[in-house]
Amino acid sequence: MEIAIIAHDGMKAEMVQFLNENKEALLQKKITLVSTGTTGSKAEKAGFKVTKFLSGPIGGDAQIAARVAEGKCNMVLFFRDPHAKHPHEPDIIMLLRICDVHNVPLATNPATANLLIKAI
Repeated sequence: MEIAIIAHDGMKAEMVQFLNENKEALLQKKITLVSTGTTGSKAEKAGFKVTKFLSGPIGGDAQIAARVAEGKCNMVLFFRDPHAKHPHEPDIIMLLRICDVHNVPLATNPATANLLIKAI
């Protein structure tokens, strides 16, 4: 199972905390992590093996969306910062839409991500 992890700058600490809190589940199951660039670097520093793509603002969100559309990515954990403006908002909306089109589970906050991890 491939899970994409993405976090806006204001949510990267929460993503690392989430990964650490769910490390046992993520390592026990045959789960591979893919990520946008900066989030992936933070996850690697926390000890996770991650395939990194471009940073979100320069195409990483679109790369993750392509993996969802191709059937490669089975779940997306995207910790969005609702209080910040994002210059790549069209890419973000496109990723959310692609998850809906392809019926791929998507969490945009830690509470929902916890429910999805418990479900696998």
